[in-house]
Amino acid sequence: MQLVFATHNQNKFNEVQAILPQSIELLSLNDINCHEDIAETANTIEGNAQLKAEYVFKNYNLPCFADDTGLFVNQLNGEPGVYSARYAGQQKDAQANIQKLLKNLLNVEDRSAYFKTVIALKTKNDNILFTGLCKGKITKTASGSAGFGYDPIFKPQGYTQTFADLQPKTKNKISHRGLALQKFIDYLN
Repeated sequence: MQLVFATHNQNKFNEVQAILPQSIELLSLNDINCHEDIAETANTIEGNAQLKAEYVFKNYNLPCFADDTGLFVNQLNGEPGVYSARYAGQQKDAQANIQKLLKNLLNVEDRSAYFKTVIALKTKNDNILFTGLCKGKITKTASGSAGFGYDPIFKPQGYTQTFADLQPKTKNKISHRGLALQKFIDYLN
């Protein structure tokens, strides 16, 4: 089975490819010569995932799935949320995003947060959403070199290490994206 994963983010592509069964031939946006930056103009991560999947299906007539992920910090009224990738500006700079978040939490005791990933599948017969949540807390300093985005400052519930400290296999099993992908894989099977 061939599926397009609507992303230009190579880290995200590699993470998803490692989780999906080998029976699925995964193509990126670059593989189908889609070099546009698909606008994420919805005010929810569900909406953004759907926009991206529908764009690829409509313009390339290929079965596609897209995801969107947000980090929701309870004491910041859900920030950065749907704006997680652009929290510190349109340049989508992960380090700047981390620094802004840590600054906004400087004297905050309750650092509880959760990641939420939504995967939108769009094919000729399907238009379905799959959701994964991972609760945890924001650390006071960054730790670890694996992963990407906010991984160095997010410690999942029940663990003493950040996502960036965990082995990829462990992270993929418990993460928001891993949980959403498992539901997605179960559906495809």
